[in-house]
Amino acid sequence: MALEKEKKSKKSNCKFNLDLTHPAEDGIFDSGNFEQFLQEKVKVNEKTGNLGNVVHIECFRNKITVVSEKEFFKRYLKYLTKKYLKKNNLCDCLRVVSSDKETCELRHFQISQDKVGSESED
Repeated sequence: MALEKEKKSKKSNCKFNLDLTHPAEDGIFDSGNFEQFLQEKVKVNEKTGNLGNVVHIECFRNKITVVSEKEFFKRYLKYLTKKYLKKNNLCDCLRVVSSDKETCELRHFQISQDKVGSESED
């Protein structure tokens, strides 16, 4: 009984990191603009822009940290990132990759040089 009460009283904080280092260094991605996009689009209690004290979005250099006191899914963060990429026509050159349980990062698409070389030889 005592263990059940302790579990209920603890708050479950979800923390996710989004690494924007490579595209931001290349100058094709604006992390400040993306942070503003997240603050406008994240839904809390089925309402956009209703972050309050529940969800905190912080941008430090080229990394964005999302801390939530309520249930928050990494899949939702990836969805919003893909939506931003599509809105700014960056979805053709960047992709979202999960590097571990709490971290996602933006990477450039790897274009194979073998395919390009074999086409030019024909």
